[in-house]
Amino acid sequence: MARISLTPPRTLFFRIMERYSKRAYGKVLDPGKAMSHHRRVLWSYLRFEQSVAKWNTLDAGLKELAVMASAASIGCSWCMDFGYWEGHRLGMDPRKLHGVPLWRESDAYTPLERDVMAYAEAMTANPPEVDDELSGRLLGELGDAAFVELTMIVAVENLRSRFNSAMGLTSQGFKDSCDLREAPAGGAHHAL
Repeated sequence: MARISLTPPRTLFFRIMERYSKRAYGKVLDPGKAMSHHRRVLWSYLRFEQSVAKWNTLDAGLKELAVMASAASIGCSWCMDFGYWEGHRLGMDPRKLHGVPLWRESDAYTPLERDVMAYAEAMTANPPEVDDELSGRLLGELGDAAFVELTMIVAVENLRSRFNSAMGLTSQGFKDSCDLREAPAGGAHHAL
């Protein structure tokens, strides 16, 4: 249960954010509702996320796996739910998206994807447990710019997941809407 009301004052700024969110995501995102209690926090965060969305050196699929591995390490159900939806929109293999919390036991991932998720987990640990060997492999595979972007997107996801978890925000049903579209003809829903 959210630790702050998700029905903030209906200021003009909130209504603009609400309209945009509904158009972009089909619903108003709970983190936006929570941040709407402090206009400057919300405004700064929205501008920040608009900048982050323009980063494009790191492969989008690797970026999504890093984000989800970090969210899973923190235990942010809201971020895992939204991350699954984002990955689905990117056309990622549902097995990879579903398997993130237990990626070490899955054969769905390439060695590079495994290194990316290990790096995300190592960065998310408190204190961080990043080692030179893993960093060196990733730097060699990705190059300088993509490695910096990977590192920063994991740091950004730590900010998101920790805020959402501390606020008590949980799944908004994004993943469920993807699973419904994946149901086989005849209407039977299957687990992936």
